[in-house]
Amino acid sequence: MTDDGGDSDRPGSATDWIDPLERNWLRFSIALLVVFSLAVGITGFVLGFQVPGEHDRVDPNTVADSGPFSEPGIQKIGSGEYEVYMLAKQFFFEPREITVPQGATVTFHVTSTDVQHGLKIQDTNVNMQIVPGHVSTLTATFDEAGEYPFICHEFCGLAHAGMFGTLTVEPEGE
Repeated sequence: MTDDGGDSDRPGSATDWIDPLERNWLRFSIALLVVFSLAVGITGFVLGFQVPGEHDRVDPNTVADSGPFSEPGIQKIGSGEYEVYMLAKQFFFEPREITVPQGATVTFHVTSTDVQHGLKIQDTNVNMQIVPGHVSTLTATFDEAGEYPFICHEFCGLAHAGMFGTLTVEPEGE
């Protein structure tokens, strides 16, 4: 008997020892990873979804004393371009109402002065996590006129349900 370096108890190729059911689950798992990667790529690049980035750090105790957060609201920065500076506080957004023209590109700069909050504008891709000490920034274009309610989606205390507002997109020509 010669020793060929192989295991004489295993017949055939090296993959014969994997159960066919396990092999199929492995293939299914790899296919799922490919599908999820494609979904993330398509939503990120084709549909324009953005992850809110950390724009700046601020002191949550003094952020409202000076600078753009001392007078939260909307500012026109160019033709069809706006910036909104918002403060999230227990239990309201400041400002609570925002109005922009149809087709406007709006960059939101939002921070919190107390606890973690969220900002979700209905029927848009604006969904941000607001953390004290950080300015979350996200840009969105509003092509359709109408009212877009926004809410805090992170539980922030007993009056959390009252933390909401409205973004109004006015039709062109008004």
